[in-house]
Amino acid sequence: MQEMVKSTTSLTFYGGVDEIGGNKILLQDRGTRVFFDFGMSFGQKKQFYSPPFLSPKSEVSLQELGILPKIEGLYKFDKAPPQADAVFISHGHLDHTAYLSFIKREIPVYCGETTRTILQTLGEVRRQDLEFSVKDISFQAFRTGDKIRVGTIEVEPVHVDHSVPGAYGFVIHTSNGSVVYTGDFRDHGAKPGMTQDFVEAAKTAEPVAVVTEATNMTGASVSNEVEVQAKLNSIISQANGVVLAEFGYSDVDRLNSFFSIAKKNGRCLAVSLRQAKLLDALRSDKHLAVPDLSDPNLMVFRKSKQRYERWERALMERFDGEDKVFDVFEASKRQCRLVLALSFHDFEELVALEPEAGSCYVLSASEPFNEEMELDFERLVNWLRHYGLPQYHVHVSGHMMPLQLKAALKAINSKKLFPVHTEQADLFAGFMRDLKSQTIPTQKNKEYLL
Repeated sequence: MQEMVKSTTSLTFYGGVDEIGGNKILLQDRGTRVFFDFGMSFGQKKQFYSPPFLSPKSEVSLQELGILPKIEGLYKFDKAPPQADAVFISHGHLDHTAYLSFIKREIPVYCGETTRTILQTLGEVRRQDLEFSVKDISFQAFRTGDKIRVGTIEVEPVHVDHSVPGAYGFVIHTSNGSVVYTGDFRDHGAKPGMTQDFVEAAKTAEPVAVVTEATNMTGASVSNEVEVQAKLNSIISQANGVVLAEFGYSDVDRLNSFFSIAKKNGRCLAVSLRQAKLLDALRSDKHLAVPDLSDPNLMVFRKSKQRYERWERALMERFDGEDKVFDVFEASKRQCRLVLALSFHDFEELVALEPEAGSCYVLSASEPFNEEMELDFERLVNWLRHYGLPQYHVHVSGHMMPLQLKAALKAINSKKLFPVHTEQADLFAGFMRDLKSQTIPTQKNKEYLL
């Protein structure tokens, strides 16, 4: 990359400002330009589009409306030479990754091994469209303990706990001191020790700045995965009919919770073909504990449709002759023995399923719901009312609670704090005002010198 060498270090936020998700953060250091995350802004997109009836047709539309930032030399539709040295991805949620679709394929994309598996599997099972395609991306995978040199900076990824496996925060060593980016993290999930490792590494670096997620400034709900399992057990043990479960496609912790509680209560967990495909891919990761598809308490539900994709047919053929993959008519016969993972978008299956009395629906989704799914609650309630299905909300946040976040930031003790991934930056600033760190109210497209 040829450009005038800068003597300063700076941050520019092209997304994640006054919104939950859509993170796109540029760090510049003496001519080195590195992005951290490059996600879709669901909230901003929703202001203009309502898929599938009104969807963007080209990158020109997205740039015109400010959904995709205008940055020369970054996108594959731009003929200018690459003007970025790398992109680092914190985790596999689409609000942090989807707009990799547009990145020039000459620009290396670094991510955790698990994130690479998730994105490549999602690329296989999801129809390629304008806003999500990982085709031809040469992912450079890392794990905790690695140090990646890019130009004048060195990036140190450190694992964190989040509602998707393989999530990382970053300690970035620049010519002007260290910068920390938390990504999305929590300390109340299944593996709080990973987040503690990250906070300790960030503290040791004595950073000049921390870019921190601040999602849960309002509506914080104190809970953990152990409590989720207890609540699920209470529900499933008392249900007489089918238990419908809605949870994030890649939320392995929640899938494990549903699986273990279903098994405890003499039921099978039936996952979608898509979730089964991801589980199969993640089995190769020795650091993850995921159910084996051969387990008799794990079933695969194929929804009704005339044509199946090649990967779907291959998965079904793999279990040909076994009582593993079944349709809605078979599910209808074994309702009291099932916890059925069913997306709201597949509720048409309820017509043939005919849920028995004593059935219920459990919503157990990461917030915000549009990180991985878009729920129309009015229509959701109409379906549930029609079939007499009460709705339970059993959930643990994928993001830090306010007091725990403050304690972590106090321990790290950076000179400056930049809140992202939040709609309550002013509230965050007020809450953090007694820390030694100075909170900088972030603005979109503005360069901040460090």
